[in-house]
Amino acid sequence: MVASFQQRLQAVNPEYETFEGLQTLQVNLGNLCNLNCSHCHVGASSRGTKVMGLEVMDQIAGFLSCHPGLTLDITGGCPEMNPDFRYFVEQTAGLVPRRLLRSNLAIMVEEGWEWLPEFCRSQELTIVGSLPCYLEDNVTRQRGTEVYMKSIQALKQLNALGYGSTLELDLVYNPGGNFVSGSQQELEAAYKNQLSDNHGIIFNNLFTITNAPIGRFKEHLDAEGKFADYLRLLAGSFNPETAGNIMCRTLISVDWRGRIFNCDFNQALQMPVTAEDGSEITIGVLESDNLNGTRILLSQHCYCCTAGEGSSCTGALVG
Repeated sequence: MVASFQQRLQAVNPEYETFEGLQTLQVNLGNLCNLNCSHCHVGASSRGTKVMGLEVMDQIAGFLSCHPGLTLDITGGCPEMNPDFRYFVEQTAGLVPRRLLRSNLAIMVEEGWEWLPEFCRSQELTIVGSLPCYLEDNVTRQRGTEVYMKSIQALKQLNALGYGSTLELDLVYNPGGNFVSGSQQELEAAYKNQLSDNHGIIFNNLFTITNAPIGRFKEHLDAEGKFADYLRLLAGSFNPETAGNIMCRTLISVDWRGRIFNCDFNQALQMPVTAEDGSEITIGVLESDNLNGTRILLSQHCYCCTAGEGSSCTGALVG
């Protein structure tokens, strides 16, 4: 029996289960994707039907115009496949100092999408590219055949446009199985050596993200009868030093319909933030300080964020 995550967090500091203040607005443009990754927590694929429309995009742009100091974090699925992706990026230009695009990289070299790298440069987007390993075999097992070489091709194109030098290019590692990420610093050094030596690729930072026991990864664990073991592993790796830095204290996630969640994992599990009367809160009515001091919705999957060095959308929580 795994102890309640909420109780473990409370034991470290009760303040850590409350929202501190908004720093990052993460926007999920939908679950359309050109890939069908085995670890995807949102179940994204080419058959995705949850696609954000213009009305919600305009509401997000309006919110950002009133709260200009935030970071905008654009994710999916494959966010670039949203039919109105260009519109959204152009509408949010100049509204915030930092905009991140979470890309699977492979999309940038698919037929019909070759415009993406240059568009990202023209919009000065920071690219956060998913590359779960620097070894081709490991990427193939998670993401499918040819994905690794497509990702390498995209990274070379991004480097040629100044990404990794004058524009920020970050990569994301996630474990290829039911284990906790190793040292982010050591993995980053290994990635930089391998990608530079083998492909001439440079990048800025590596973010390590532990697999959440939800979505397709949970299905995989269940199929092998290892879900309980993995949850015990995460709970046994709980690091109190990460507790105060969990991303849900300063980030909110917006889904394709404009609803608010404490994180993208909660969004996948349909655990929305609600008002006192139980109604769902949308970006169209949110004020940045509305959630300050409110309790974060926590569950057992949250152990993935506090295991080892910790895990967040920008990597480890302690070094």
